[in-house]
Amino acid sequence: SFARIHETNCKKQGLLPLTFANAADYDKIAPFDRVSIQGLTSFQEGVPLNLHVKKEDGSAIDIKLNHTFNEDQIKWFKFGSALNQMAAKAQARNA
Repeated sequence: SFARIHETNCKKQGLLPLTFANAADYDKIAPFDRVSIQGLTSFQEGVPLNLHVKKEDGSAIDIKLNHTFNEDQIKWFKFGSALNQMAAKAQARNA
């Protein structure tokens, strides 16, 4: 769980605070598993993301991840941070 202010600060820095849709899924991930987050190219408000976990033995599992991003916060993520988005807007105005 994230405190609301801390979560927003993470988002402003371009981080991706996520939570497991099912808390028990946390225990399904081992230290040598390889993970990738799927759904970021179509990242949108209210749509969970998918954590694809490749196990050391070659098997794979998918885990649903929740987020609380709104449209503006998704833009921050896509720019790498809120500051990067503001810089891009300023540069576009000055061009």
